Amino acid sequence: MLTPNPDYIRELITIVKDSPYPSHMSMALNKIKLDRAEVVLDLGPYHMQPFGIVHGGVLATLIDTATFWSAFLCLPEDTGLVNVDLKLNYLKPAMEGRLTAFGTCIQAGKSISYSEARVEDKSGKIIAHGTSTLMALPGKGLELPYAKFV
Repeated sequence: MLTPNPDYIRELITIVKDSPYPSHMSMALNKIKLDRAEVVLDLGPYHMQPFGIVHGGVLATLIDTATFWSAFLCLPEDTGLVNVDLKLNYLKPAMEGRLTAFGTCIQAGKSISYSEARVEDKSGKIIAHGTSTLMALPGKGLELPYAKFV
């Protein structure tokens, strides 16, 4: 079994944190392991729809991001990913606090991977669940100064 390089993981988390969209959303890749990822988002007024609850697009973003990163380490070093299908169910409204998305890669393949994620509120209640089909993009991996695995 491959072991992710801790230096690679630290650099990856920093790159994601400093990227424009996650920064704009107040979202961060909190943890990543082989076939698992945890993404956090601190809610602010800009995440709300007119009725005072989190906009569904915010939850979709969390599920998309957690499913993506849960599959990322399962692929070869020079390979990126793109989402080709995202399905989700909204289960409970959220209005404040920190949301955490837990992603799990169910099947990693050379061409197609399949992942799921759940979003929990600060009390640990599931507020959304989703699945994602992801397509591998050989030659589109991140170039970091560390090897992906040790």
